[in-house]
Amino acid sequence: MSDISRAEVAVVACAELFRGDGEIVVSPMGFIPSLGARLARLTFEPDILLSDGEAYLMTPDAVVEGWQPFRKVLDTVVPRGKRHVVMGANQIDGEGNQNISAIGEHSRPKKQLLGVRGGPGNTANHRTSYWVPRHGKRVFVDQVDIVSGVGYVRAREAGLRHHDVHRVVTNLGVLDFGGEDHAPRLLSVHPGVSVDDVVEATSFPLITDGVTETRLPTESELLLIRTSLDPKSSRDKEVPS
Repeated sequence: MSDISRAEVAVVACAELFRGDGEIVVSPMGFIPSLGARLARLTFEPDILLSDGEAYLMTPDAVVEGWQPFRKVLDTVVPRGKRHVVMGANQIDGEGNQNISAIGEHSRPKKQLLGVRGGPGNTANHRTSYWVPRHGKRVFVDQVDIVSGVGYVRAREAGLRHHDVHRVVTNLGVLDFGGEDHAPRLLSVHPGVSVDDVVEATSFPLITDGVTETRLPTESELLLIRTSLDPKSSRDKEVPS
């Protein structure tokens, strides 16, 4: 199989978010992260428990295989680091803070968004990653307007035990906060994207030592994506090639 699309590379990059997670509840929010989680479950991470984000555990084919009332999630899963959530982000800054609440001054925002939602609880209690379908300076900002997801400086000040902002996957590449003192760094760029492309689309400095190219899906992964997980190619609407 050939002609691998940017969307298919992004799906595999999202699948890689869950490598090594083992038997843990994963809650991917968004279409590309959901495809990635389902792909990981079908291939290299068969023990992850796919959640619809609310009350059910699902198979990769969206068949309900278990029920987890939200109270049980809060009592037994969330406070013990046994969950990996992938959230979206309207803004992310160099400390790993995320904003999905509003744009502009808190007292009089220019644009009202979702509200902080589960951002504080997710980042305080278990591993959290982010998916950004359009990498640009409007998202990757010097400082978020409102903190929804907690970054590393605030987490350290608050003594958060399970705080772990794992990675950020975008339509251009993969980032994390694994530099010295959790400085942001560029891990990989997708095929056809240069390091300069990502640097120019990011408001804060990035460590760019040792950047690799994001891996391509294998033939078996492509077959799963194209024939089983997303036969209508809806992925290309979110990440055009």
